[in-house]
Parts: sequence; C-alpha cells; structure tokens
Amino acid sequence: MKLTKGLLLGSVVGLVAVGGARAADLPLKAKPVEYVKICSLYGAGFFYIPGTDTCIKLGGYLRVDLALNTNSDYNGQFTSANGARNRLTNYYTMRAREDLNIDTRTASEYGVIRTFFDGVFSWTTGNYSGSGSSTGSTVYSGNLGLNTSGTTASLVGSSVNGTDGNTSAGSLGVYYAFIQFAGFTMGKAVSQFDAPWTNYPGNNYDGLVGGSGTVTGVTQLAYTADFGQGVTAALSVEDATAYYQAGNINMSGASSAGILGGSYGSNDTGGSRSPNLTAMVRVDQAWGLFQASVAAHDNHVAYYGATETTGHPDDKWGWAIQLALSIKNIPTGPGDVINISGVYTDGATRYNFQNLAGSSYSMFGSSSSAYGSIGFASAPDTVFVTGSQQETVKTWGFRGAYTHNWNPSWNTALYGAYAQAQYGTLAKTTICGANGNGGVFGSLAGVTGCNPDFAIGQLGIITRWTPVKNLTFSADLAWTHLDQKYSGTVNASAFGVQGKPAATYELKDQDTLTLLLRAQRNW
Repeated sequence: MKLTKGLLLGSVVGLVAVGGARAADLPLKAKPVEYVKICSLYGAGFFYIPGTDTCIKLGGYLRVDLALNTNSDYNGQFTSANGARNRLTNYYTMRAREDLNIDTRTASEYGVIRTFFDGVFSWTTGNYSGSGSSTGSTVYSGNLGLNTSGTTASLVGSSVNGTDGNTSAGSLGVYYAFIQFAGFTMGKAVSQFDAPWTNYPGNNYDGLVGGSGTVTGVTQLAYTADFGQGVTAALSVEDATAYYQAGNINMSGASSAGILGGSYGSNDTGGSRSPNLTAMVRVDQAWGLFQASVAAHDNHVAYYGATETTGHPDDKWGWAIQLALSIKNIPTGPGDVINISGVYTDGATRYNFQNLAGSSYSMFGSSSSAYGSIGFASAPDTVFVTGSQQETVKTWGFRGAYTHNWNPSWNTALYGAYAQAQYGTLAKTTICGANGNGGVFGSLAGVTGCNPDFAIGQLGIITRWTPVKNLTFSADLAWTHLDQKYSGTVNASAFGVQGKPAATYELKDQDTLTLLLRAQRNW
C-alpha cells in the first residue's frame, strides 16, 4: 500500500511539473496584431502598406451637380443647340460623380518617391442632339433614344460616349497619373505653366477665360528645382495635342454660313511634331505667392489641299507668358484671399481661352429690328490661305477672385475674367476685305461693320456653406458677355444650328447666365 501511494504521488508531482513547464512557454496575454501602422512622415491620413516601407493615402469626394441654363459641363450656352437658345436647348444638366485618388510615398536615398493617381466616375445628362424635325431622330447623345426617322421606331445611341448619358452606365476619367522622383514629374499632372488655382481663382465655374487651365492634367516630363526660402523653378515638356491646340485654320474654305457658326474655315492642324516647352518660377511666402510662367507652342499644319503635292505652310512657333499673384492674410478676415493672374499669347490661344472655356461662339438672342440676333466669334492659334504662310492670332486677358470667410461655415467669392482676341491683316482682309466692306463676310448685304476681333467678359459670385467638416453646399452664378465687333444685319439662308430659319438677323453682342447648385462630400 505504501508503495502504491508513493507511485501515485510521484505521478501527480510529475504531471504538475510538466504542466508548469508548458505553461511557462505560453504568454499570459497575446500581443495585438498591428494590421494598419500609421505613417506620420507625410502628414495625416497616411499608413504603411503591410509588409512594406511604402506609405499610402486614399482620398476623394462624391459630388452632385444641378446646372441651370448650361450644357453637359458647367459652361455657358455658347455654340450649336445650346447657343441657339430655343426649344432644342438644354435648360438644365445633372451630374453625379465619385472621385478616387491614391497617393503613395517611399523614402529613398534620392529623396521621396511618389506616385499619384486621381480618377473620376461620372454620370452626366447627355447633350441634346435632336433635329427638331419629325423626319429626323431626336435623342440625347449617349442615351437610349427613340428614332422616328422610319415607319418603325427603334432605340438608338446605346453606346457609352463622352457625355456618359446612358441610363445605367457612365464614364471613367483619369485626371492625374504621375511619378515624382528626384525633382522629376513624369506623367499626367497640372501644367507647370498654370497658376496653383488652375481654372478656379475662387469659383466652381469651368469656363473662365483669361488664363491657362489644365485642371484634369496634361502629360508631361518636368523637373522642379527647390532653392529654399519658398523659391522654386520648373522646366517641362508637355503634350500639346489634348489641351493646347485651338486650331490652324485654312481660311480659303471660309463661307458666310460657317462664319455665322463661329468657324472661319477648315482646321488643318497636322500631326504632332513638338511638345510645348514650359518654364516657371514661383515664390511662396506667408503673405501669399508670386509666379511667372512662359511657354512655346509649335503650330504645325498639314497641307493646303488633300495631298502632299499641294504644299504646306512652314511651322510657326507661338508663345505665351503669364503672371500670377496670391495675397493672403488680408485685413478683411482670417482666411480671406485674393488670387489674380494675367496672360498674353501670340499663336498659343489655349493659354488664355483655356480648354474648358473654348474659343468659338455662335450665340442667338432677341432683336427689336429683325427676326433675331446673333453674335459669333472664334480664336484659333493661326490662320492662313492656300499659298500663304501662317499668321498668328494674338490674345490677352486676366482673371481673379476675392474670397471672404463670413465664419467657419460660410464663405463667398466674387470673381471675374476678361479675354480679347486680335487678328492680323491676312485674316481681316480675307473676312472683311481691305477696307472692311469686302471679303467673305464684309461684302454681304446689310453688314455695316466687319471686324473678327472680339472680347469675352465674365463676372460671377459663389457662396459656400459647410455645416459639418468636409460637406459643402454651394451656389455659383456666372454671367458671360460676348463683345463682338460686327454690326448691321445679315440675311441668313443656312445655319449650322438646327431649328434656325432663313431670316434676317441683327449682328449684336450676346449675354448668358448660368447657375450651378452643388453638394460635395470630401473624404
């Protein structure tokens, strides 16, 4: 019995010892697994991609727009069915958009390696493309519309296009996609020429003239040098084909009907030869910033006719210069700011009449002495006639805004812009004759003044309400005035605008108002 008790006691002691040894190998409380590690090197919102030394930040916004008295983008009613301002004109446009941006940064012996992507998913009311006739189709481009041109109705226009108006489709846009490394920027980014506020010194309105604007990015290869004390300088080569070609017009094909539609001939721009060359110097200080930019633009024309044997003009280099100034800490209130810029171009029109603003106008209105009135204008880069060299179009302009913060939730901005285009002797002689009473248009009966020069003036006001952080409601009212230099009347037998009859029209300045109501949630 004593032997049995001793064996049992020894077994228990042995089990307790083994159990204690095993328990000592296990932690009393498991350490938490750190799935997301905050990266504090580059500001708020960055975290490390698990298993790497690369930091990433996600951001974006969701935006809902209702634009009144405008087309498929927030712009004025300047051309085609919108410029007609009749029953074929859109009185409103609606848009829903989601923006997504991805910012990654990695420290290296050469400095920070950065990539940035910004894409947008949009659904926008389609452009009206109907004919206003029972014998033609009436559709919104990009939508499923009803084709009534035959005896049997059918659905047309079912493919996704730039106006992304399909009922359950939409469009994808890539704004920015670039790499930054050792001072270089490679890819699609805002032009080095642009002011920091691009098209928007204080507004939401897309169509502001008076300066450059590549808010959706232009492909480039740029180098930026930082001299310290807020002084930087940049050199870049930038793709000219998407943003900077306002047209090289062969005026030998000009017609009175085309001129009334805002076209002074046939665009004859050739294939790409040289990117635009840009340089910029900027000073950033506590009081604001100052920037000076210059750019060179190659105007490369195809042929006078349809084949190589017809010949062609020589290339003509255009150029632009822009000065921009931002003034902060002004005495009217905390956060108030004034942004202004001025530009001059010679053969590089898009640096003034920026891409979203456009540079052609054909606007109809009322008249007390004729069936209606019309104002038209166009500003290409260069013009020529068969057998001649290119003649540049010169422009100048400015834009600016003053933003006042009423309190942390409310602010208002007053903004404006002005741009003027001036033609040379070749263009004026072709359109108006040597004495202003001949040429393609000046010789028409009823025309008492002929001059293709024109100006655009714009004024606007926007008020924003931010009831909670990153949620903003805004109302933006913009007025645009076309100051054209033609006078008299014209008996028009044909227009490039549907619904306009053959009648007598007064040559007259035109005005248009647009209103944008927007809700935007940033994240």
